[in-house]
Amino acid sequence: MHDLAITGGTVIDGTGSVRFAANVYVTGGRISGVSAGHQDAREVIDASGLIVSPGFLDVHTHYDAQALWDPTLSPSSFHGVTTVFGGFCGFSIAPLTPETAPYLMPMLARVEGMPLESLEAGVPWDWESFGDYLGKLEGKLAINAGFLCGHSALRRKVMGTRAVGSEATQAEVDTMKALLREAISQGALGFSTSLSETHFDGNADPVPSRHASMDEILQLFAVLPEFEGTIAEIAPPSLNFTPETYEILTDVSLAARRPVNWNLMSLSQLTPEEYERVDMQLGASDHAAARGARVVGLTLPQTPRTRVNFITGTLLNSMPEWGALFKLPIEERKAALLDPAWRERLKAGAASMSGIMASMGNFGAMKVASVHSQANRAYEGRLVDEIAAEQGREAFDMFVAIALTDDLRTVFMPGYKADKDEAFPERAKLWLDERTVVGGSDAGAHLDMIDTFAITTELIGSGARQHGAVSLEEAVHQVTLKPATFMGLKDRGRIAEGWHADLVLFDPDSIGVGETYMREDLPGGGARLYADAKGIERVIVGGTEIIRNGTWTGATPGAILKPGEATRTVPIPADSKDADHA
Repeated sequence: MHDLAITGGTVIDGTGSVRFAANVYVTGGRISGVSAGHQDAREVIDASGLIVSPGFLDVHTHYDAQALWDPTLSPSSFHGVTTVFGGFCGFSIAPLTPETAPYLMPMLARVEGMPLESLEAGVPWDWESFGDYLGKLEGKLAINAGFLCGHSALRRKVMGTRAVGSEATQAEVDTMKALLREAISQGALGFSTSLSETHFDGNADPVPSRHASMDEILQLFAVLPEFEGTIAEIAPPSLNFTPETYEILTDVSLAARRPVNWNLMSLSQLTPEEYERVDMQLGASDHAAARGARVVGLTLPQTPRTRVNFITGTLLNSMPEWGALFKLPIEERKAALLDPAWRERLKAGAASMSGIMASMGNFGAMKVASVHSQANRAYEGRLVDEIAAEQGREAFDMFVAIALTDDLRTVFMPGYKADKDEAFPERAKLWLDERTVVGGSDAGAHLDMIDTFAITTELIGSGARQHGAVSLEEAVHQVTLKPATFMGLKDRGRIAEGWHADLVLFDPDSIGVGETYMREDLPGGGARLYADAKGIERVIVGGTEIIRNGTWTGATPGAILKPGEATRTVPIPADSKDADHA
């Protein structure tokens, strides 16, 4: 007798194959049968009118801290996600020392938009090794999660304050390599780092990994081939790729002897500049393949609605002269924004921006997303250009005036333009490209800045159901078996006998994403952007129901994914002979 029978549903198995009517049976946390016939089970779920699919995957999140206060890793699990990966861009929170934590908290608050009060109130910061950190999560999560070991955490632990501003000695690199080996042996899924020009710490200095030499970076990635099933990730210097970017990504893949994934590729307004940028980004994969390496970009199914503010300064601080502004305490920052000399410097820095970051300096195109002062209430939802025209003011002056009236707490959306229907078929070309994987949600991070956390229901609901850019079967494939295969997951991402019973039951006629809103449910009184899922009826992890009609059941069957145990090595072309023996 089976433990569970899911009857009367239509199966989309994750492979991209045509859907079919079948019952799905589960025993011992794995799928024990897929058939049209009746078989006995202790528990039965009626899935009539619903699609039964594999659980969805999110391959780039920052749930490392949230996992310690939110077992559901919301909103991901409510959007059908049963497996997440964290620890990206070098921003893990292990290994740790008592001295490291006071540095990592404000770094994460600035670079990843996690409220400092939530990091202080919701995270104990009382572990040392990576194994200690993972031990705090074992048996306590509703969904499966795996975490990479981050470069900035390693660097800070080994080098202390020298991690910012100094190159490592070979002895220090050797110590970092030893710590990385220890972390992986204790369950870290791999290694991540960042060279991104947008990544700054709590002091508005470049994060520790940005001070590393390429030799240090490649030595650390070269540790990965020592372990089965490890994963490599890097945030490149800029999303405007250059020949140097090509070399960095290729060299990392060759050093790691693994595919390397990077974040983030998107198509929003279909401008010639966007197409040129995406072509350059995809070119990195072709360049790598020619040298026997593999580079894969994560791509979004929707337009990322970025938000910025004068408190954290994230993204604004990437403009020349603006970094210095965000080094100032809040009161001094406000004074600088009133100073004519400062304002000229800031305008000049903004005017120099080009490429994908040019929207940061286009103040008139900033949309006022949310305000705190009643005096600004009438501006909410409007473009700065419109407000400035009404008052006969220049866009930059209006932008700053709104923020100052709000004690700098105004949230703006840069470069805001309504989405285009024709964008979805164009994005679909990226989803289907073997040089990409759908991902890059950054769920768990940028909590006041980006609403890309619902990539799964966006792809299926908007991309497939509403716009028909791909079939429903293909959409499911893009968030199940395709990313699972790329990340090397064993027996996840497909409905087949013997595979893990991570499953989603959803309504094909209503699946989608609700409106984005602010939700005040974080430790310490913090708030975050949030959107509820539509059409996700049930979510099952390891044969245990965790979400029923939008409500968590209280179950925590999620597994901590460890290399070799939960993952296998994904070979790059140069390792094809090894792949034959996998």
